Amino acid sequence: MTLVANNVTRLLVSKKVAFQAFELPPEKVGALETARLLGVPAGQVFKTIVVVREKGKPLLAVIPGPCQVDLKAVAKSIGARKVFLPTEREAEGLTGLQACGISPLALTHKGFQALVDENARLFEQVYISGGRRGLNIRLPLTALVELTGAHFAAISLPNPAIG
Repeated sequence: MTLVANNVTRLLVSKKVAFQAFELPPEKVGALETARLLGVPAGQVFKTIVVVREKGKPLLAVIPGPCQVDLKAVAKSIGARKVFLPTEREAEGLTGLQACGISPLALTHKGFQALVDENARLFEQVYISGGRRGLNIRLPLTALVELTGAHFAAISLPNPAIG
């Protein structure tokens, strides 16, 4: 397998993290479709949602593919009164990454706080975006948390649109 070289894979190699990169179609592929293409449980594929605070730098909520972010829980977990979801275009502007390619690993040096949903603890290995559309990374959950400085919190709800 040829290693896809980008900031995320270079970071993982430099930190000696065992990971596997998966090439997916370059168009927008969400977490549920990614799980289907990779043949893994949808709950093991995590998506990164940009969340905006009233003041301060946005944060990243890393939640299971079949879920939606619980904004009240995010606010509570960071001690904020309110948080908001930006538009897709705003999220891309805030991160410098395309939607469906936003990865907490690609933003480690940009000061984004990351919260990982507690459901991730169900898995030793998780799948996340590799920092660009069409690239997904499987890595140990412990490595994701360590590299991003993430904290665990109950920040997702079942998505009623997925039933």
